[in-house]
Amino acid sequence: MEIKLFDTNTAIALSQILPILLLALMVELRRTELHHRGRSPKRTRAILAVFFGAFAIVETTLVMSIDGHLLPTRLSDLVVALIIFVLLWLLFLLSLVNSPRDEQRSHRK
Repeated sequence: MEIKLFDTNTAIALSQILPILLLALMVELRRTELHHRGRSPKRTRAILAVFFGAFAIVETTLVMSIDGHLLPTRLSDLVVALIIFVLLWLLFLLSLVNSPRDEQRSHRK
């Protein structure tokens, strides 16, 4: 049983373009410090985490379907998908870490 979500060319293009857009988003997130704003920074971070989780799932699915089929998968496809998923979550966590300069400024005030 084969499951085909995207044609091969679409999966390849999206798997290459979406990470670049994600990096641009993360740079803007750091630049604007959006995760510190609002009435509830915890809620803002939770919303960002949900978005990032959905993005990681979509990107992982696209990479797994580059050969034209999502199922059946090979072990190598699963390993690569897991690595991509973990790296995307690490990028998200690193984007929320305060820089040492920011922490020094907040202690001086």
